[in-house]
Amino acid sequence: MLPPPPRQPPPQARTARGAVSLQRAFLRGPLGVLRLLQLLAGAAFWITIATSRYQGPVHFALFVSVLFWLLTLGLYFLTLLGKHELVPVLGSRWLVVNVAHDLLAAALYGAATGIMISQTQSHSYCNLKDYQMSCAYHAFLAAAVCGGLCLGLYLLSALYGCCRHYQGEQEVA
Repeated sequence: MLPPPPRQPPPQARTARGAVSLQRAFLRGPLGVLRLLQLLAGAAFWITIATSRYQGPVHFALFVSVLFWLLTLGLYFLTLLGKHELVPVLGSRWLVVNVAHDLLAAALYGAATGIMISQTQSHSYCNLKDYQMSCAYHAFLAAAVCGGLCLGLYLLSALYGCCRHYQGEQEVA
């Protein structure tokens, strides 16, 4: 004899609350591409500075570049893995947090780029053809170019985020 059929269906297997899902729309979208470019340009900026002989206000430029490289890396992976809701208070306003981050990064990268341009000009004496001493002119020039690229990339992503926000979107991707 068969047992009677169950009166209630068996409980559904729950998906893990903390399951990680890759956000492919973000990865292929404009902001995902911009974040990768910001990480590459930011790394080039701070590696160029760190490998040169620097002093004085260049410390601030190095601080800005490393700080925003790390923050951008964190934002990128939290968004890519869909875990931004785990960030207390800010997770519910993730698009606004990204725009604020980008605007602050653009402002401070503007200052860092200005510092690198100033340092490049102050070391222009060693740009002579037969100058034999070690000089950081070319490193400072490369860092100024990378800083300007970072500034443009952060402004572009802030503009993109503002456009999404004014269209009524709440999500980054």
